[in-house]
Amino acid sequence: MTTTTRARPAALTLTASAEARIAHLMSQAPADAIGVKLSTPRRGCSGLAYSVDYVTEADPFDEKIETPGGAFYVDGGSILYLIGSTVEWVEDDFTAGFVFANPNAKGSCGCGESFTV
Repeated sequence: MTTTTRARPAALTLTASAEARIAHLMSQAPADAIGVKLSTPRRGCSGLAYSVDYVTEADPFDEKIETPGGAFYVDGGSILYLIGSTVEWVEDDFTAGFVFANPNAKGSCGCGESFTV
């Protein structure tokens, strides 16, 4: 009997604009950075916030998503809050930043900086 395994789908989806931004960030990253990491620290009026930072060493519990511009990590402790999310980079005349379409979020604060699950 032959057993085949298929690749596990990524926990979240990165749009082309998000992948391009990761590539830009990695082109300007500190020398010891191995990728960019998304986490959901506790802060804000709704409880959790999105945080994107450089990462210098891999954590075996983190989800790693390979992009053309570099590795994108999702914090292992945050993954359950983010499964099924889409991450996009948006720029307009007034703001620029990652935007998260998170199907797990049950609410967010008025300013959009934090969310609750």
